[in-house]
Amino acid sequence: MVAGEASGDLHGGNLAANLRQLNPGIALFGIGGSRMRAAGVDTRIDIAELAIMGLVEILFHYRRLRSILHKARQMLRDEQPDLLITVDYPGFNLRLARYAKELGIPVLHYIGPQVWAWREHRVKRIAESVDKMAVLLPFEEAFYKKHGIPVHFVGHPLVDEVKPTMSVDEARRHFGIDAERPVIGLLPGSRPGELQRLMPLLLESAVRLRQRFPALQFMLPLASSLKREELERWMEPLIDKLGERGVYRYKSRHPEPLPVIVVERLGYDVMQCCNVLITASGTATLEAALMNVPMVIVYKVSPLTYAIARRMVKLSDVGLVNIVAGDRIVPELIQHQARPDKVVTATARFLEKSDYTGDTKNKLAMVRQRLGRSGGAENVARLALEMLEKRDLPKLSNRGNTP
Repeated sequence: MVAGEASGDLHGGNLAANLRQLNPGIALFGIGGSRMRAAGVDTRIDIAELAIMGLVEILFHYRRLRSILHKARQMLRDEQPDLLITVDYPGFNLRLARYAKELGIPVLHYIGPQVWAWREHRVKRIAESVDKMAVLLPFEEAFYKKHGIPVHFVGHPLVDEVKPTMSVDEARRHFGIDAERPVIGLLPGSRPGELQRLMPLLLESAVRLRQRFPALQFMLPLASSLKREELERWMEPLIDKLGERGVYRYKSRHPEPLPVIVVERLGYDVMQCCNVLITASGTATLEAALMNVPMVIVYKVSPLTYAIARRMVKLSDVGLVNIVAGDRIVPELIQHQARPDKVVTATARFLEKSDYTGDTKNKLAMVRQRLGRSGGAENVARLALEMLEKRDLPKLSNRGNTP
């Protein structure tokens, strides 16, 4: 199993848990993070080494990525697994998948590349690299079938995964926030590069929002692929006894210090406490939709990456929540539009206009319906086991537990 970033680790972890539940004798190894390790995957390489975003940024780290790809290929040669499951991260995983096919190892690719949005010519390479695809969005199934790729719409795993562990009142007490005051969630993304580009914007926007709405409180759920230490370029920690619960109080290094509650775990519990989220585009926007929390999407890459992508991407929206909705139901502030004054204006509208907020929540509920049935991770696990059975392997439950 191979994932390359925090969202892939999340989905890979849930898939691994379902595989083990359906057949406890299965042996799993590969590339992943804490979620996959917790589910019993022997992760030989951590996703932190792969967490890079942007066309130009990948070029700067090309040598490191190529070295990791070489190690992954060597794992396939040495271990000769009965199946390779690649989870998202197509630039890396499709190269690895093609090599697996050369070795005679079947490939299941989970979470289809968004070639319907840009670089549609990649479909031919996908067809040559994978044996089956499991996709998360219903319109993707028709798209890939049209190109002759064996594909199954399995339902979005977030439908099952996005569940808080506490009630709203319990969460507010746990995090030490005032239930009478509004809360803004700051979600800078799951990669160090996103943190570097978006944290200054988020903090400046938060300072200005606090000036306009003095009662505001701020929370930041830290992605599993990031460490608290990586925040300390922009924020400094305050000693707080809540740290035992994975909850920390920080203040920004902004000229006007701003208190922010940082939470290492329980991200969905954080989301449900928030009136509005200011979030990087990506999986987090779908998670917020499933939690029915309004959001403002911000997105920045290097100027060169943006210039290239602007000419290649066919969609008018970048936020997954808007793509699934088929309409811009929440604001997007992209590249040069991602400025503190615009973030403040878009966020304030949710705080000041209850009708606008209510209408947005109704549209977010519609997105939830479009994400399909529950049981997404289990559906993929069953698909993987079917592929293994077709190889005429010994009964899986009798096999060893070590790779």
